[in-house]
Amino acid sequence: MVDVVTPAYQLAARVARSLPPPAAAAGARVLGRAAGHLARQRRAQVRRNLLRIDPSLSEARLRHLTNHTFESYARYFEESFRLPGMTPVAINAGFVPDGWERLDRALEQGNGAIMAMPHLGGWEWGGFWITQVRQRRVTAVVERLEPPALFDWFVELRQALGFEVVALGPEAGAATVRALKANHTLALLCDRDLAGTGPEVEFFGERTTLPGGPATLALRTGAALLPTAIYFDGPYSRRSVVLPPLDTTRQGKFRQDVQRVTQDLAHGLEDLIRRAPEQWHLLQPNWPSDHAR
Repeated sequence: MVDVVTPAYQLAARVARSLPPPAAAAGARVLGRAAGHLARQRRAQVRRNLLRIDPSLSEARLRHLTNHTFESYARYFEESFRLPGMTPVAINAGFVPDGWERLDRALEQGNGAIMAMPHLGGWEWGGFWITQVRQRRVTAVVERLEPPALFDWFVELRQALGFEVVALGPEAGAATVRALKANHTLALLCDRDLAGTGPEVEFFGERTTLPGGPATLALRTGAALLPTAIYFDGPYSRRSVVLPPLDTTRQGKFRQDVQRVTQDLAHGLEDLIRRAPEQWHLLQPNWPSDHAR
């Protein structure tokens, strides 16, 4: 089968880099909103997510936030495409850090640090800021994409941002432990359990599973587990929030500790997502009731 997806992304990246930033941002908003109306199942998922966060939303407000979610998702891609060509000075000028002293304190301990993030805003901007402005090493675990050429292209893009990339799979566990032992910042997107084998938690008032990897790594390595988000804050700036580290002291059997810490992480993710629910780019089923639909 001919791969038309990878060339489409590559073309979008070239266009985003060639246009002035305001024009690229405007084009992304238009395309994002159009995609949101065409992708009916994903639009329905976004609506369900927003209602989980705030069941009192009116229909007009729900429609507005849903449109904004797809515009925000398009902005994520547009800005990620442009990042490799930006200077550290330009990155720093549009970035407002909040709570990053917690990451610094964690790395001073020498055990690495885990940035546990939802699919929210523009996380890659924050990773680039760490590598290029703060001169810290970042390892990112990424989902394998189809077709393979698209996955390889995204890996090259993230490596150009200064990330060390680990593909999600059987070897990811050992690779992430090595990264933490080398005192890296480990970036984990952890609001979606791809394997469906993680601990069961309450997440926005409904039971589901979340990945157990962040809690497992923190408990085994002593790395700080920091719920983190990078928000779009106006048209030309981004704002980060790093919450206090979760309590990862051993309190019982290992499996029970993983369960406890993962539930605490779920509450941290809820806090971060509630601050800008229209920037939550979770478009796939994530709860049993979603799959039932």
